[in-house]
Amino acid sequence: MNTMQAVVLNTFGAPLLDQQIARPVAAAGQVLVRVIASGVNPLDTKIAAGKADHAQVRLPAVLGIDIAGIVDSVGDDVQGFSVGDRVFGMTGGIGDVQGSLAQYAAVDARLLAHMPPRLAMREAAALPLIFITAWEGLVDRARIGEGMKVLVHGGAGGVGHMAVQLAVARGARVYATGSAGQRAAIENMGATFIDYQTTSVEQYVQQHTGGEGFDIVYDTVGGATLDASFRAARQYGGHVVSCLGWGTHALAPLSFRAATYSGVFTLLPLLSGKGRAHHGAIMKEAAALVAEGKLKVALDAGVYTLDAASVSAAHAALLDGTASGKVVVQVADE
Repeated sequence: MNTMQAVVLNTFGAPLLDQQIARPVAAAGQVLVRVIASGVNPLDTKIAAGKADHAQVRLPAVLGIDIAGIVDSVGDDVQGFSVGDRVFGMTGGIGDVQGSLAQYAAVDARLLAHMPPRLAMREAAALPLIFITAWEGLVDRARIGEGMKVLVHGGAGGVGHMAVQLAVARGARVYATGSAGQRAAIENMGATFIDYQTTSVEQYVQQHTGGEGFDIVYDTVGGATLDASFRAARQYGGHVVSCLGWGTHALAPLSFRAATYSGVFTLLPLLSGKGRAHHGAIMKEAAALVAEGKLKVALDAGVYTLDAASVSAAHAALLDGTASGKVVVQVADE
């Protein structure tokens, strides 16, 4: 067949539509993936609403940033992948790159990694964006090391629970903020729980660091939480990382502690074409941690399929807060 089923965004803010579109062919450097599962991220809902100019989506668009599936064919100049391989990655749904809410996707092979045998497709589709974001912050920017004291704001959230597990796996002493109902989840990942609703920045910095501050603070919440992060960084050499560094923030509290700041923009390799092989390498690291039993993604129990109404319901679950864990659309049976 030369066509395939897809869920398409034709107009920002308008309902998604079911459409038959041209089935892609793997060009040089690409593999054609038969999509089994598509991860849903808050960014997908912002794109659909026309509130994500930074994603540079061109309409009509097939959304779906994260993919898990099976290699159907291999283009020229591709090494390391064969027909039948189970693969996952953060591969499209922004710019002019087709996303994973379709039966097939032609994917830049550099963005992909092989899935470990123990990983289910739904879990694999939930991992890429959030794990890459956690890795870029902790490893690429902050240079996390064994024994460091690491504070993760929003430790039970999507990026947050990846950052906590990654920091634990790297031998750090990990602390994570959350609400009282998230305490068990945070502690089960090996972090010390901090109730941000009842404990001030000054109180938890004093309690856990003797007033010195944390070596690394990863803000996954943004806004006032990023401002609080500046006050929680270690004096002389502390480092704050944020994946939501929007808005205007005063840097003086950070400067007064002789600490530093980095931002994470995970979309850049997809938008620019530069650094894509690094994203594939990060996914290999994710696969290794899963294989070692050191990384697990929290999944929402909702069941969603490849049709516009169901995908819209998946988006709604994120927007209204009813989702508990990562939302995944089941595109096909394996």
